[in-house]
Amino acid sequence: MKVVLVGYMASGKSSIGRLLAKELSMEFIDLDEYIEEQLGKSIATVFSQKGEIYFRKKEHEMLTKVLNNNKSIVLSTGGGTPCYANNMETILKKSDHSIYLQLSVPSLVDRIQNEKEKRPLVKDISNSELPEFIGKHLFERRQFYAQAKHTVDSADKGVVELTSEIKELLL
Repeated sequence: MKVVLVGYMASGKSSIGRLLAKELSMEFIDLDEYIEEQLGKSIATVFSQKGEIYFRKKEHEMLTKVLNNNKSIVLSTGGGTPCYANNMETILKKSDHSIYLQLSVPSLVDRIQNEKEKRPLVKDISNSELPEFIGKHLFERRQFYAQAKHTVDSADKGVVELTSEIKELLL
C-alpha cells in the first residue's frame, strides 16, 4: 500500500506520516528530507543557488522515483509538491491513498509563526502579514490538495488522534 500525505506547510504531514508508518509497519519517507539527501544540500540552499524551477524539476523526479521504487510506503510531501509539474496527477496514479491534511488559515498561522526560521518561504514575513500571505497561498494551492482521495479535517486534533482517524480510512 502506498499512502501519500499532502497539505500546506505545518499541517502535520511529517509528524503524522512517521507515526502512521510506524503503526502500520511501513517505511516512511519525508520527500523534502529525501531530496536534501539526494542533492546533498538543503532545500533552502537549492532554491538560492539554482532557483525554484530547478528545485521543482528535481522534486518531480524524486517523487516519481520514490513512488515507482517502493511497494509499501507512507510518503509526506512538501507543501508545494502537489502544485507543480503534474505532481498531483502522479500522486493519484501511483498511490493507493492520498490524504489532504486540512487546516484553517488561523490554525496554520498559529503553527507557522512559532517556527518561521525553519520555513524559508515565510521567514521574512512579519507576523502581522502572515495571515494574508497564508490565505492567498492556500487559496492557490487548495485546488491541488482537494484532488486527494481523502480529506481529513485536522483542526484541534493531535498527532495520535489524526493518525488513528487516517488508519480507519485505510483499513
